[in-house]
Amino acid sequence: MEVLYITLFLFGAYLLGSIPTSVWIGKFFYNIDVREFGSGNAGATNTFRVLGTKAGIPVLIIDVLKGTAAVSLSFLTGFTMETPFFTNFQIGLGIAALIGHIFPIFAGFRGGKGVATILGVVMCITPVSCSVALLVFLIVLFTSRYVSLSSMMAGISYPIILNLGMHNKDVILIVFSILTAVLLIITHRKNILRLLSKTESRIKFYNKATN
Repeated sequence: MEVLYITLFLFGAYLLGSIPTSVWIGKFFYNIDVREFGSGNAGATNTFRVLGTKAGIPVLIIDVLKGTAAVSLSFLTGFTMETPFFTNFQIGLGIAALIGHIFPIFAGFRGGKGVATILGVVMCITPVSCSVALLVFLIVLFTSRYVSLSSMMAGISYPIILNLGMHNKDVILIVFSILTAVLLIITHRKNILRLLSKTESRIKFYNKATN
């Protein structure tokens, strides 16, 4: 019964992650599928690029909250908190939400890269390390104006901050943090090529970005 109980919560986390915020907002308010424009991703960055700030901000916030809400399901289970099992279960919920965001059942399994959802997940599990990584993101963003580069630098810095700076000894968390960084690199491979060829789009602060 416990296996079924855990499976149901993991599936619930996947469904939360599958909420295709950018797709629904784009279609409902603008009659546009953001996946058909810009980078083709159903994420906050492409929403900013295609639809502008008014659409991008709520998409970003909701995508972050999806990850946080998924991990927060752990508090409804009755499992003992502050135990290795509880932390591992939270990580499992976060991964399920991330899979949902990348492969959403509500949007034909064509989602985004999961940066905002990962942020929500790690903010809930390791808030201090995540906050420092978020600071790295903001510094790189405001100096380079590349969202992709900022995301990758924050992702790479996260395991370093958590495991070296915060002296984390939890093996599962170590593996999770490293895999998070690797996943961000993998999902940004096209961006890396554009960065190397100097064709990557820069974000325009205070103005709507265009293709």
